[in-house]
Amino acid sequence: MGDIRLLLGDEAIAQGAIDAGISGCYAYPGTPSTEIMEYVQRTPQAAAKTVHARWSANEKTAMEEGLGMSYAGRRAIVCMKHVGLNVAADGFVNAAVTGTHGGLVVVAADDPSMHSSQNEQDSRFYAKFAFIPSLEPASQQEAYDMMAYAFELSETMCVPVLMRITTRLAHSRADVRTAGTARAANPLSMPPDAKRFILLPGIARRNYQGLLDKQPKFLDLAEQSPFNTFTDGPDKSVGILAAGITVNYLRELFPDGVCPHPVLKLSQYPWPKAAIQRLLDSCGTVMVLEEGAPFIEEALHGALGLSPTITGRLTGALPRTGELSSETIARALGLPTRPGLQPANPVAVLRARPPRMCDGCPHIDAYKALLDALGDTGKGHVFADIGCYTLGALPPFEAINSCVDMGASISMAKGAADAGLFPAIAVIGDSTFTHSGMTPLLDAVAHGSRITVLILDNGTTGMTGGQESLATGRLDKVCAGLGVPPDRIRAITPLAKQHAANVEALKDAIFGNDKGVTVVIASRECIQTARHKRV
Repeated sequence: MGDIRLLLGDEAIAQGAIDAGISGCYAYPGTPSTEIMEYVQRTPQAAAKTVHARWSANEKTAMEEGLGMSYAGRRAIVCMKHVGLNVAADGFVNAAVTGTHGGLVVVAADDPSMHSSQNEQDSRFYAKFAFIPSLEPASQQEAYDMMAYAFELSETMCVPVLMRITTRLAHSRADVRTAGTARAANPLSMPPDAKRFILLPGIARRNYQGLLDKQPKFLDLAEQSPFNTFTDGPDKSVGILAAGITVNYLRELFPDGVCPHPVLKLSQYPWPKAAIQRLLDSCGTVMVLEEGAPFIEEALHGALGLSPTITGRLTGALPRTGELSSETIARALGLPTRPGLQPANPVAVLRARPPRMCDGCPHIDAYKALLDALGDTGKGHVFADIGCYTLGALPPFEAINSCVDMGASISMAKGAADAGLFPAIAVIGDSTFTHSGMTPLLDAVAHGSRITVLILDNGTTGMTGGQESLATGRLDKVCAGLGVPPDRIRAITPLAKQHAANVEALKDAIFGNDKGVTVVIASRECIQTARHKRV
């Protein structure tokens, strides 16, 4: 019967993947998905190297590495946060066209309310865009159970499968009953029709038609899915369509967890038309509960405007942005709120604690040196990136002027320099540089852009908990390999006692070069990883 474990949603997914017989886990760290890979890395299978579990340089490479393992007949899981799916999109969408051999499951962790993200995008659109099935678990147990189902679905239908989760599921714990034993890994094998992986136009057209031909079967599987359930209720004044985790918010409103209204719990897409039609036919109105975008609700309203019988985020019955909660759903249904309900804005009940860099963080000394080097230059010249150093936007530094997406610091500095801005400075971390900074640096070198790139090398992927960084100790060689002349690559150590020397090095890099790219690498270990090593 297995055993019962208290697991995060991320950990339930990871254990489910292990028990489903994966041979590889590919990922780039990003909240709220990071714990999936970290859990896999702690398993006996990873220790014995029967499961490959190493961080990839970025989500695109992770996606393509997972597809390569699938090509070789083995099962692989690929994990990322929602904006990481943007980075992986090329391989993700085309993997639907090549198809799979071994099972391939892609987990995208969405972040409604933007707890640690730049946007609230909804990954379900990517599954629809790619014409592949997607799953949305409602609980940690369902997340575990869905992994075996997802791999079987992938191998049966020869397509990747997307599992979409949200922060609340990823980072909350519940008891999960596991199988107790892991399925044997698939043997190494070559796809019998390997040419379908060559997306020349003639092959791609044939593959694409084959993918479209599978759509009725995907719909039929959703109609029969054990994860899509219809529960009738005596009060048909309103029906509830609850996607994924939102069914739990609904259940919390009733002492026994039983809603008196008909409820369609939806956790497998494409949306089951027959079940939805049954709900619409039996109820006066239907309220759609879904985290993220009004993905289902918009389709139910149709192209001609809002239907009076459908309510949800689009109609204003529920908030258009942020996470849903038991409290917001109670208000939408006209039910009284009571103590103990998940509040509409959980952040509001917490003590204000503005984020800041850790005491002793090397980025503090790097920003102090940069600000002094810029002197009276004025604001608006520093383009930053995603990492702990983004906190340089806040007091007392207020040292950076942009943060858009991974790698954008170098690209934006180059674009601003092309427009005539001087100085134009990019600040980027070591892990972010290997994720998405190398290609724009290549661009800047090739075009002779007059920019300065400050790489903050703390030897780890610090913001997500200290995962390995792939270029630490050889960033100078990487930059030289991309064409930066060695005499324009400087090294500094961000320490208070080195402040004067660091200011002069940065001044020379920023103002002393009248053409081309200069790179300054500020290297000192993250204070947190250094502390952990001493424990």
